[in-house]
Amino acid sequence: MPKLPSPAASFSGSRRAVRVSVASAAGFYPAAYLLDQPVLALYALFTPIAFGVLSPLPGSGRHRAGSVLRAAPAAAALIALGTALAVTTWASAVGMLLVALILTFGSVCAPRLASVAPGLQLCYILACFPPYAPATLPERLAGLALGATALFLGELLLFPSSRHPSYARRVADALDLAAEAARLLLRAEVVDSVTARRLRTTGRKLRFSRQPRGGRPTGAGRTDRALAHAGSAARRLLDQLAALSELPPAPADTASQTLLHGIAATCADTAGILRGDRPAHGTELIEEMTARFLDERRGPEGRGGRPYALLRRQSTLLTVAVSMVTVRTAADLAAGGDHAVPGLPHEQFWYARVPTAHLWLVRIRGNLTPRSVVFQNAVRTALGLGLARLVAGALDLSHGFWVLLSVLTLARTTAVGTWSAVQSAATGTLFGAVLAGVLIIGAGDATELYAGLLVPMMVVAFSVGPAGGPAWAQGLFTLVVSTAFAQIAPVTWRLEEARLIDVLTGSAVGLVCGLFAWPAGARAELRRSVAALLRATAPVVRDTADAAAGRGVSPRADASERPTAGSLWSALHRLRIAEAAYAQFRMEPSSHADDDGPDWLAALNYGSRVLTGAYWLPPAQGAPCIPPEARRWMDTAARQVAAAGLRAADRPPLGVRVRLAPLPSVTSPATTPGAWSLLVDLEVWLHALASDLATATGADCPAAADKRH
Repeated sequence: MPKLPSPAASFSGSRRAVRVSVASAAGFYPAAYLLDQPVLALYALFTPIAFGVLSPLPGSGRHRAGSVLRAAPAAAALIALGTALAVTTWASAVGMLLVALILTFGSVCAPRLASVAPGLQLCYILACFPPYAPATLPERLAGLALGATALFLGELLLFPSSRHPSYARRVADALDLAAEAARLLLRAEVVDSVTARRLRTTGRKLRFSRQPRGGRPTGAGRTDRALAHAGSAARRLLDQLAALSELPPAPADTASQTLLHGIAATCADTAGILRGDRPAHGTELIEEMTARFLDERRGPEGRGGRPYALLRRQSTLLTVAVSMVTVRTAADLAAGGDHAVPGLPHEQFWYARVPTAHLWLVRIRGNLTPRSVVFQNAVRTALGLGLARLVAGALDLSHGFWVLLSVLTLARTTAVGTWSAVQSAATGTLFGAVLAGVLIIGAGDATELYAGLLVPMMVVAFSVGPAGGPAWAQGLFTLVVSTAFAQIAPVTWRLEEARLIDVLTGSAVGLVCGLFAWPAGARAELRRSVAALLRATAPVVRDTADAAAGRGVSPRADASERPTAGSLWSALHRLRIAEAAYAQFRMEPSSHADDDGPDWLAALNYGSRVLTGAYWLPPAQGAPCIPPEARRWMDTAARQVAAAGLRAADRPPLGVRVRLAPLPSVTSPATTPGAWSLLVDLEVWLHALASDLATATGADCPAAADKRH
């Protein structure tokens, strides 16, 4: 038998187990003993299990109760559909295929649907099996209503958990820390290492993998997209502030102090907007301050007026300001502010003025491809459940819905993960069947004994099972269903034989689908999507350097004038696909063993940094006069980084190292004002991209900029 889960892991789900057990018993006992309605009792028992265990709803007690209430009408419709299609095996199998496909794929637009989809699928599974008895539909719906009502009250009254901070509030807290750090930098040129470490730690806490289920803004609507955008930009903001605080001291200048003061004020103001304390009122102030800072940096003073250390510090401060503009704009959109985003690239906030219905269509259309992990999971799940229904009907298996329930609970996104779950489940079911058989043989028809054991057994199963893994979950659930079914109709030890056969059959079906339908899961797709992202960003790097040198049109120009518009859109599209693949990959248990492999997050950061620099680096008013040797350096360095990105797409075993030549001194009298500042900005950007590539591929970070400057 597998190792017993730790007491702490078991206790974490004990409150939920008590709520579900009480709700199931509250409907099951009256229906079975007072009304003598076995169909009513069955649905009253399984409804709380469907939405309390199979679909562990996230959020506070009130939020979970609302989810149960909203899911009840859909569950009733699926029970009615399953009852009607149970007339033939093929009809119910086709219905299972479509229901699973719609529910699983639909979660790409509605995260709330994802949390209740397994429970809704179970409602259809229960109803689509023989006997074909449409006359029992009122009893089935009454059982659903009884079980849903009991679970609704249980979520409200039994151990109601407090509401978790929303993602918007978490971003607001992070911005408060950023404002504090900015004010510290205003009072001193450097801050202590503890503050820098705290900035980076807080940024990592904003990652979706650190958020509770149901608390991630992953919907297709404008609000969720803007919140996710704000969180991503806030993470960059915190990391950039930490990097700024670690730079060596430089002479203080009025422009930097003014911009830093604006960043601190905007951080505090944006935090208030995200908490709902202040209305959204536009981003013009911080955007104007950033533009003015750019103009002053590239003003009448050349290199002689500003030392390299100061220019490098200003360049890093500029990246902080750019991230702040993005955070503020996204926060305004999330709070329902003006959908116009003047002065910002359309590619960055393309969703600002798009109707909600069109945003849903964009999300659906973008995932209707075999390369989408959402599409892959939906097809894999639908094929598994549809095939399981056909097999159970063709073999005329007793209690065949257990076959589909096994597929639903044991299927994983990789063949390796499915095989591991199947092995554990088979072992657990065997032990559970043996224990349940001994119980049935020993107790016989002692219904009172089964009635007394059901609730304690459910509490143990629903608390220990989820924490202990498939073996404990299947083994203990075998005891639960045996104890429950013994109270509905006379049973023998052959019930455990049927249970074991059904679980093994469902495991085999799930394993077959896992082997033939994208067996590598999101890992292979992540590699492909990141490689496509690196290839798509290579021309953007070259075009940005050309635009900064005056050989192309700035990405800040109108879309009709930009030769890079196509490459920007392509890179942005590839970045979205790679982010979706990474999110799916991190949800796979096997992904945690990949820590020695590529740093996928660094590759995503590389793509995001490329797009940000493409917009902000080229001068809006035309490129300054740059000496030929500096132009050659810009061209060579940009093409080095672009070529390194293409090499990284092929995942070389030794990684990718980019050794950029030092930035040449600008001593030509023909150099126009601002040329040196622009060159330092480009140097900082290219070195950051090179560092991202080295980290992503596991190579050593490239050398820092030449200290002789």
